[in-house]
Amino acid sequence: EAVRVAPGSYRPGTAVASGRLWSPYVAQGPVFPMFLDLPLLSGAEVPHAPHVGVTASPWPGAVAVWSSATGDGFALNRSLEAPMVVGVTETDLAAAPTGLWDRGPALRLRIERGALSSASEAAVLAGANLAAIGDGSAANWEVFQFAQAVLVGPSTWEVSLRLRGQAGSDGVMPAVWPAGSPVVLLDAALGQIDLPLAARGLTRNYRIGAAARGYDAPAVVARAETFDGIGLRPYRVAHLRRSGDFGGDVTLGWTRRSRIDGDNWQSLDVPLGEESEAYLLRVRQGGTVLREVTVTSPGWTWTPAMQAADAPLPGMVRLEVAQLSQRFGPGPFASLDLAV
Repeated sequence: EAVRVAPGSYRPGTAVASGRLWSPYVAQGPVFPMFLDLPLLSGAEVPHAPHVGVTASPWPGAVAVWSSATGDGFALNRSLEAPMVVGVTETDLAAAPTGLWDRGPALRLRIERGALSSASEAAVLAGANLAAIGDGSAANWEVFQFAQAVLVGPSTWEVSLRLRGQAGSDGVMPAVWPAGSPVVLLDAALGQIDLPLAARGLTRNYRIGAAARGYDAPAVVARAETFDGIGLRPYRVAHLRRSGDFGGDVTLGWTRRSRIDGDNWQSLDVPLGEESEAYLLRVRQGGTVLREVTVTSPGWTWTPAMQAADAPLPGMVRLEVAQLSQRFGPGPFASLDLAV
C-alpha cells in the first residue's frame, strides 16, 4: 500500500510566532477625587449641593460615591462614568479685572490625563471652556474661562485669553494663584452629589472607589467634608464709591448684583435673587471692627457723630460692604480705604 503526499508538507515552514495574546495585569490603585463647592453656573443646579470629580490611572470604569452621616451605613450617593480633566499649574496666575479679556501671560498647566481645546471668543461668551482654579479645598474656587489652549510639551498646556472671576467668584479671587494650584475642567465628567439642605455646614463622610468593588474595598478613598453651599452665596457688590472725607459726612454707594438670572439684558434691573434686600457694613481699623450696621438700600452715611463715637486712631480705616442672604449670610466684602 502507498499513500501519495505533497512534497510541500516536508518543507520548512515560514510562520512567525505571534506575540502574547493577553494584556499584562495592571493593579488598580485608589482614585483621586476632588469636591468643588461652586457658585451657580447654569442656574439649573441645586444651589447648596457641591460637585465631585474623579480621576485615576488606570480608569477602573464606573466610580461610585458612597455617603454616610455617621461613619457607618454607607449608601450610594452618585456614580461617575468618566474621569475629570484636572491639572496643576506650573506658573503663577495673577489677579485680573472681571468683565474684560485677560490678555496676560499664558497659564501653564500639567495635565496627565485628558486634553484641552481652543474655542472662539463667541463660544467662550456662550459658556465654553469653563474651568476652576483653587487651593484644593472644597469652597475656595475661582471660575474662569479660556479661549486659547496650546500643547507646548508632553502633557503640558498653556491657556490664554481668559475671562476671570466668572459666576461671582471674583469676590474670592486672591492677588495671585501660586504655581501648584489645581485646575479642574468643568464639564460633564463632574456631577453634583445628593446633599440635604439641612446637612449644609455639617460634616459628612464619603467613600469613593470603583463601583464594582464596593465601599469597603481596600483601595477606596475616605473623606470627611463640610460644605457651605456656595451656590447660595451672594455676589460681591459692584462699583463701591465714596464721597466726602473724614470729619464730615462720608457717604457710600454701590450697585447690587444678582446670582440668579442676572445676565438678562431685557430687564430694567437685575432680579434681587434673595428673600429681601440687605447689606452688612463694617468700619474696620486693622483687626478691630469699629462699627457694624445693616441697611436695606444701596447707600449709607458715616456721620461726624458716628466717627466721634467710633474714635478711630490716626491712619487708615477700611469701609466694607457685603450683600446679605438669609440662608447663607454675608457674601464677599467689597472695600475701600479712608484716611483719618
